Amino acid sequence: MTDLSRRQLISKTLVVSAVAAIGSSASFSVSAAQTISNKPTNGRKSHPDVLIVGGGSAGAVMAARLSENDARQVMLIEAGHSYAPYDYPRIISDSDTLGANCNPEFEWGYKTEPGYVTHPIGAIRGKVLGGSSGVNGAVAIRARPEDFKRWDLPGWSYQDLLPSFKKLESRHGVYDSTIHGDSGPFPVVQLTLDDITPMQRAFVAAARANGYQAVSDFDGPQANGVGPYPMNIVNGVRVNTGIAYLDEKVRARANLTVHADTLVDRVLFDGKRAIGIRLVNGDEIHANEVILSAGTYGSAAILMRSGIAPSEQSKRLGIPIVADLPVGENLVDHPFYYNAYAANPDAIGAQTPVIGAKLWTHSSQAEPGELDLHITATHLFPHDQSPTKVGFVLAVALTRPQSTGRIWLESRDPSVAPKIDLNFLAQEHDRTRLLEGIRLARKIGQTAPLSDLIHSELAPAADSDEAILASIKATLDTYHHPTSSAPMGLIDEPHAVVDLQGRVHGVQGLRVVDASIFPDVPSVATNVATIATAEHIARRYTETEST
Repeated sequence: MTDLSRRQLISKTLVVSAVAAIGSSASFSVSAAQTISNKPTNGRKSHPDVLIVGGGSAGAVMAARLSENDARQVMLIEAGHSYAPYDYPRIISDSDTLGANCNPEFEWGYKTEPGYVTHPIGAIRGKVLGGSSGVNGAVAIRARPEDFKRWDLPGWSYQDLLPSFKKLESRHGVYDSTIHGDSGPFPVVQLTLDDITPMQRAFVAAARANGYQAVSDFDGPQANGVGPYPMNIVNGVRVNTGIAYLDEKVRARANLTVHADTLVDRVLFDGKRAIGIRLVNGDEIHANEVILSAGTYGSAAILMRSGIAPSEQSKRLGIPIVADLPVGENLVDHPFYYNAYAANPDAIGAQTPVIGAKLWTHSSQAEPGELDLHITATHLFPHDQSPTKVGFVLAVALTRPQSTGRIWLESRDPSVAPKIDLNFLAQEHDRTRLLEGIRLARKIGQTAPLSDLIHSELAPAADSDEAILASIKATLDTYHHPTSSAPMGLIDEPHAVVDLQGRVHGVQGLRVVDASIFPDVPSVATNVATIATAEHIARRYTETEST
């Protein structure tokens, strides 16, 4: 990225001063991890009003917003380490490192079950204060109005969510103030052609040579086209929600307590009312309300261990049934294939930022208004696999999959990971559209000026549909955007687990607020939509409370 001082970041956001120190931290030490606890009670209640499980993209937002009311006692429980906003280790802060390099200190280590795709897939989820926003690609694009139309939920249209989208962001660069915010905690930097790599600029030019429009703002009304990404990156630092929302002032609030390195087993109930949580060490923490924000996999697993699950599963595991609900039955994610290329070493040039530009468009079989294909030009490539010792990827994602998977438990032991079946490409319609996206990426790769940088194609390196599909089955990955394991909906809807404010149907005192409550996966990276969802529910939470 270019020097961001010209974007006035230093003067406009406190995040910059905090994260600049992060960028200078070249090493990591577990001793730097902080568990914030044992604050003086000062006459406070012995148990919190609200207990939030998970301090990631949603949980950090809920903790920050609900603790704005100093009369409300809020406790945040995080399974991973907590770091000061300015002291995250480089493996988390470095925007060019994704997934914490599979370090189990910072990842849950989930693996999917084989299906049509014949190999297990590593399902990366972050385990640190900031959650998966601390290990993701730092792409900061909103869900589309068409995504919310598909959800078809009262109070959940794009216009309903627009105040939350604006509230969360501090937009930098040129932007439309009618749809973007400039004073939120979450910095969003719109990259320009000058900010991205030579390969990514060549990708943009090659896509435009194939007839695609230039897009300067993928959150604008015209998103069908190609251009640089908006990113939540400042001076090379991925600004996760633990930095943005839980800054030093928020963490210092007398009514907010954060317990890190603390793993939750299940929710405790008195009849149908949630009264707190049980930790894996056997300790119990009671609260007036529990909010699960442990992510699509984590929240579902906690619900299931708590007796909120399909009844046959609870019976099989000997878990007392609290509510017979379809938790884990509607799992959705974006399948992701890598068109891989060996690059000409003398022509490739700079390779950071590793993610910089994308084409967002539709297949020939897309529904009206749908953008179901996504091609990202990225340097995330194992260079030792290239004959030239350098390569890049045109990563193709199907952003409107029809195949759904599920999550379930084979053990009530919280140390045993849930089973995850993404069920990618089970429907032929998904296979056909992804195949179309792969062929489109190949066409772009064969177009100058991008073709001038390519030594050879490494994958799929085949022409027939059958051979390409065989490559897909052997190498398909996930975009790491899982959603919908506890979807929102009205109480009489068969798929619904929570209501339109995240409250679990059939019980009291329990909410779920994270991407698991999405009725379906949005057609884009889910982080900003997850943050906005938490903002939206937090606002409605406060409004309901005041009436």
